[in-house]
Amino acid sequence: MRAYERLLKYVTVRTPSDETSTTVPSSSCQFDLAQDLIREFINMGLPKARTDEKCYVYAQIPATPGYENCPKIGFVAHLDTVSDFCDKKIVPVVTENYDGRDLPLGGSDGRVLSVSMFPHLKDLKGRTLITSNGDTILGADDKAGVAEIMTMAERVLTEQIPHGPISIGFTPDEEVGRGADHFDIEKFDADFAYTMDGDTEGEIQYENFNAADAIFEIQGVNVHPGSAKDVMVNAALVAMEINAALPCGETPADTEDYEGFYHLVSMSGDVACAKLHYIVRDHDADKFAARLETLKEISKQMNLKWGFGTVKLTIDEQYRNMAEIIEDGNMHLIENAKKACAAADVTPLILPIRGGTDGARLSFMGLPCPNLGTGGHGYHGPFEHITAEGMDKAVDVMIELVKLYAEMK
Repeated sequence: MRAYERLLKYVTVRTPSDETSTTVPSSSCQFDLAQDLIREFINMGLPKARTDEKCYVYAQIPATPGYENCPKIGFVAHLDTVSDFCDKKIVPVVTENYDGRDLPLGGSDGRVLSVSMFPHLKDLKGRTLITSNGDTILGADDKAGVAEIMTMAERVLTEQIPHGPISIGFTPDEEVGRGADHFDIEKFDADFAYTMDGDTEGEIQYENFNAADAIFEIQGVNVHPGSAKDVMVNAALVAMEINAALPCGETPADTEDYEGFYHLVSMSGDVACAKLHYIVRDHDADKFAARLETLKEISKQMNLKWGFGTVKLTIDEQYRNMAEIIEDGNMHLIENAKKACAAADVTPLILPIRGGTDGARLSFMGLPCPNLGTGGHGYHGPFEHITAEGMDKAVDVMIELVKLYAEMK
């Protein structure tokens, strides 16, 4: 079975994670896909595959006899999708021999996948393009990664490709930042791994953002506006002042590549109280620290202006740039990924991740884990798309990696 055929099956199983939930996993529907995968592993001849009570899936492919001492390679993807554009049944649409032009998606909202929005579509001419009907996400993030890993496993077994020990892990709740929270490194049992959670096939990523969550809580003083002079402190206006104090041109819409940003995720409030929720991102550790200091200074200045206790700032550092782990004795993962791409006739693309992956946290937990592309584009929205051919190439890259590490007996 080709990877895209698995994807078409997997996306019909709803698995949105829920950032408001305190359970693990955050949504019970993720177990539905996990159990499907366990059954599939068993049918492949891997009866020891299992999912735990927190919805982590683990499977091992034993080494070919004589290859037991090869490095233990692992592959990781996540079960959940974002909850955005996920309130309806996902209907995948397959367009064979795509013509490289604007594509009406056919859903009730009349959305069109346009070349002006996604110029790379021209390069996909002649391929088999997979989209949703435009009313929902597709769910290729990261069910494409799951499908590709399952297809890699099937090929290794059925084609009897010589290999060392191979570990496979699927995590819940990656999209809400909790994917690595309960990942059992010992149970996974690998020396290193790759997440399959990137975009274009051939992407090799080992530099991700340093990340933090920042929340400003503003306490105002609400009195009758007729007698408010020198008394009222309008929390909503203080919130506006805080946002205006941030550096101009440093939002996601203004930045690219290695440029960091402040992103206002949500805001709420009135005269009495207000709240601003930001995420802060930067690849450079020093610049990241400076961004957090900027927020602290803004909070300090607002309290000096409006009175102590007016503004409360809470910063939660989420994850760090895995480059410091990969560059410290683990660059073989990147060099071999380049070789694997070349062997699979795929152009390697070394790109920074403008986000994070489970692999970033796993790297700091003792499992070096760069990220590879799955072939997908336009994630987290109704224009998400991927090609069957791109998925095939992502599988080929994994197969070549398995072969490369099997040579290190």
